[in-house]
Amino acid sequence: MKTDGASGSGERSVTRGAAALPRHVAIIMDGNGRWATRRGLPRAFGHRAGAKAVRRVVEAARRRGVGTLTLYAFSADNWRRPAAEVEALMGLFERSLGEQARRCVENGIRLRVIGRRDRLDPALVAAIDAAEARTAGGAAMELRIAVDYSGRGAVLAAIPLLPAGPAPTREALLAALGRAGQGGAPEVDLLVRTGGERRTSDFLLWESAYAELFFSDRLWPDVGAPDLDEALAWYAGRERRFGGLPAPAPATNGDPHEASHAA
Repeated sequence: MKTDGASGSGERSVTRGAAALPRHVAIIMDGNGRWATRRGLPRAFGHRAGAKAVRRVVEAARRRGVGTLTLYAFSADNWRRPAAEVEALMGLFERSLGEQARRCVENGIRLRVIGRRDRLDPALVAAIDAAEARTAGGAAMELRIAVDYSGRGAVLAAIPLLPAGPAPTREALLAALGRAGQGGAPEVDLLVRTGGERRTSDFLLWESAYAELFFSDRLWPDVGAPDLDEALAWYAGRERRFGGLPAPAPATNGDPHEASHAA
């Protein structure tokens, strides 16, 4: 796995790697089609293999103690893909929901789907509603799957739901995202993208303002628990400053040979 990272500025406290486990991990699952093409298979085979990777990663995240996991399954811009591929993707998602819901119940996971539903087939919407209701009691982890999702679209949908009065706060917009069915989770701590690309592709733009960014060259169908562990270990080594200064080095009792080189 190749990695790259960037951190932004903000108002939260400076933390070192002691904040070892991210509360909210978000993953852009990229590379299904290329995985299949390299094997001389139709792209649909890559999406099926990607669904197996979802199960591996979800269960691994639950075991590691991640509180919220958001997976980018289908963006609002993915409607531009060939109709046959879109149909195959939606059919796979609908068929997988029942099995995923069963696994979620067994593992104490609550399943939620974020994004627009008005452009989805009614049978798929019914399957989503059933899966969400079946897993509503899960308290160990929340699994969110983004379908027909756009980060910019989510913010636009939330604006009319902001309370009237003074200028809205960041917290108010985050809450409005939840009421719009577009979010509502804690801010993203760790954003992972597989498949070798280095962009966020309109995913959780507001929630990821201070996320640590981890990029992997591995194609999504090949991803498993060891890859998640690598991303979590990388995150644990980050110093999250949120606009603050680095933490001061420990006192050296005046020994010039132990002087800090922190910048």
